Amino acid sequence: MSASLAHEVMAAARRLGDLVVRTPVVPCPWLSAATGADVRLKLENVQRTGSFKLRGALHALLRLSPAQRRHGVVCASSGNHGLGVATAAAQLQLAAAVFVPESTPAGKVAAIERAGASVERFGADCVDTERHAREVAAATGRHYVSPYNDADVVAGQGTVAVELLAQWPDVEVVYVALGGGGLIGGMAAYARSVRPAIEFVACSPSASAAMAACVRQGRIVDVPCEPTWSDSTAGGVEPGALTFPLCQQLIDRFVDVDEPAIEHALLAMLGEQHLLVEGAAAVAVAGCRQDAPPAGRRAAIVVCGGNLPLPLLQRLLAR
Repeated sequence: MSASLAHEVMAAARRLGDLVVRTPVVPCPWLSAATGADVRLKLENVQRTGSFKLRGALHALLRLSPAQRRHGVVCASSGNHGLGVATAAAQLQLAAAVFVPESTPAGKVAAIERAGASVERFGADCVDTERHAREVAAATGRHYVSPYNDADVVAGQGTVAVELLAQWPDVEVVYVALGGGGLIGGMAAYARSVRPAIEFVACSPSASAAMAACVRQGRIVDVPCEPTWSDSTAGGVEPGALTFPLCQQLIDRFVDVDEPAIEHALLAMLGEQHLLVEGAAAVAVAGCRQDAPPAGRRAAIVVCGGNLPLPLLQRLLAR
């Protein structure tokens, strides 16, 4: 599976071309000093829509047939994937309906609506939202675009690794926030085809480490999910998710970080790096610090997004 996915990731990079931002890789002096490693950041927070999610959404929509485009698309998302689908749909001039969990911040809902999609809240958990969105798509004849359980989406997300290895060929270990597994699955499939020895470390919030728990138990299971700064990675794993075997095969280590560590990483990125990032990006930063790569190693952190809602920023600064 990973070999064929690697080819799809390369094809996705060609299709996306200049339609997405080639995001920079920059040094991270404060974390390099703290760990002794050479730590650099892949800044997907400066991607259009403020998140890597645009890559997968746009690639999936580019792959639709003319008939599918006429009918429009449906997706389920906690925010960033929905914004990516809405933005891509507007660019390709097709209709999009986005279903979000009831807990999705109002700012993210407003951003999706401004991009041109209709938004409906449904369900307390991402799995419930996804199930409902699939039912609506099937009943109305529209194409469902999963945030991670879609080969075209995963291939699009994997283009982050195509850029990273071109920008920093000597990178040895990559830290990635883990939600449904589309980003790390696509990245690792491509990177391993080029650099078999490169390591991928999946970082999860302890409060909602669903995919990590599934891999540890060897099957997709229901995992209790508590509130977390990392709302973009929160929620369960859909039964039959194609990313599950990818995570089993391609991830070297799983690191779970608690909420104080995520909060500390958010503040450090703001105070030391002068970057406003969202909770999921801070999970990867905290994961790198907790994993502590040996001195001299070359470690990249995927800063997956920068869409921190204003109320959460105010809460962060107040604390």
